[in-house]
Amino acid sequence: MSAEKPTSPQPHALRRERFMAAIGPDGVAVVFATSEKRRNSDVHHLFRSASDFYYLTGFREPDAILVLTPCRADGESTLFVLPRDPLKEQWNGKRLGVERAGEVLGVDHAYSIDEVAQVLPGLLAKRDTVYVNAADDPDIQSNLETWMDAAKGSGYEAPSDVQPLDDTLHELRLFKDASEIALMQEAADISSAAHQRAMQVCEPGMSELRLESELQHEFAVRGARFTAYPSIVASGENACILHYVENNDIIQDGDLVLIDAGCEYEYYAADITRTFPANGTFSAMQKDVFDLVLESQLAAIQQAKPGNVFTAPHDKAHEVLADGLRQLGVLSQSVDEILEKELQKPFTVHRVSHFLGMDVHDVGKREVDNIGRLLEPNMVLTIEPGLYFGTPETMPSLDPKWHGIGIRIEDDVLVTEAGNHVLTDGVPKTAAAIESLMNA
Repeated sequence: MSAEKPTSPQPHALRRERFMAAIGPDGVAVVFATSEKRRNSDVHHLFRSASDFYYLTGFREPDAILVLTPCRADGESTLFVLPRDPLKEQWNGKRLGVERAGEVLGVDHAYSIDEVAQVLPGLLAKRDTVYVNAADDPDIQSNLETWMDAAKGSGYEAPSDVQPLDDTLHELRLFKDASEIALMQEAADISSAAHQRAMQVCEPGMSELRLESELQHEFAVRGARFTAYPSIVASGENACILHYVENNDIIQDGDLVLIDAGCEYEYYAADITRTFPANGTFSAMQKDVFDLVLESQLAAIQQAKPGNVFTAPHDKAHEVLADGLRQLGVLSQSVDEILEKELQKPFTVHRVSHFLGMDVHDVGKREVDNIGRLLEPNMVLTIEPGLYFGTPETMPSLDPKWHGIGIRIEDDVLVTEAGNHVLTDGVPKTAAAIESLMNA
């Protein structure tokens, strides 16, 4: 595993300061980077550090530990890293090493990971609470117990309480700083270009896998090696499978193609869905459903603004979809009855929004004290309504003319002081604009 170049320490140092202010002088945080995961035999998956660890360090190597000790006179941040080893580096690539970690990452002290058992117990001394990521991991629990016992055995007053750092750190991660917004915009731009490429090259007879490869190509040539999640390239009735990732069917003339895909750029995710006709032209029935989903999405985006509850976009989208299903003749009840009895749910299935950031389903509570959370500037969320008319097997009572139509439209939306900004507005999403792009 070759180490990538660390990022500038400045935003990460500011995040460490904010986090330490939140846990206070009686707390200490122990944040693990995670280890490489074996794929098979002696081959590992490409390494990606834990999001919480990277958020605070910008460091991309495995088996590292960050310890934060607020108000400690001789240094608040201590990093344990893998030591340099020329022989191992000849096989696996260069490491930053202890010698350069402090300078490059802006931490106060750096030690070899081999020294953690000697150094870390002293860092736990005279603290009431230790905050840790992955607190339910058995290995982490065992290591913490060992270090705390060592601290007590050395005469230190060790923490008596172990807490997950989620409530504190994830609240900070929910609000994106300027550097994060810039990275998310880049991820959105790269992903937008990939979706446009897919629309332009798609044609009946092509495999879903071939279309997926076009997305991956565009991600890579624009500097994004990883996808944020497995890409969904679903043609025909496959589009009614929400997490369809087989991507192994042949696209047929007359099919709709639903692509849900986004790259990860410098640890930040994009998440875009577009649905388009394989042959470049919507049928009348496809367009009716498409226009309804688009109407609901545009209405939902208008609700993504400061002061509105997190669920406002979802509620508005479902209101529009319920009325549209009635107008299409799929449901016969009034809009109020449809919503009260949730008769639209078999066709809508999923929620309309989730937070977005370093994780595609990013951290952030949707409720605070059992009350729906209000949206605030610098939150980023997706807006992704959909309608899914399943197969005769899954929806036997549905008029057969609707079977197999699955449409979802998804954008990434930054909440701003003035309302919102759609990060992914570079991808066409009206029927006319999509057809124009595909037939240019």
